[in-house]
Amino acid sequence: MGTYMDVHHGMVGITADQLHEAHQADLAIEKDEGVHFERAWADPSSGTVYCLSTGPSAEAVQRVHQRTGHAADEIHEVPLTV
Repeated sequence: MGTYMDVHHGMVGITADQLHEAHQADLAIEKDEGVHFERAWADPSSGTVYCLSTGPSAEAVQRVHQRTGHAADEIHEVPLTV
């Protein structure tokens, strides 16, 4: 299992409710790909959203996001944490 930080651009003005709704959509189907979305953060001013997840691959993370309608622009594996 890897740890991944993905980045979504173009979500200017996202609200807390919209972020929660998007995160809940990911959680609802994450098991289909063996992924678990830990947390999401957003900067409504810049339109940037970050998601932290664990899963078998970046591709599995992206498949969940694609199915829920918000594909990631970038996905970075995070090999070291403290």
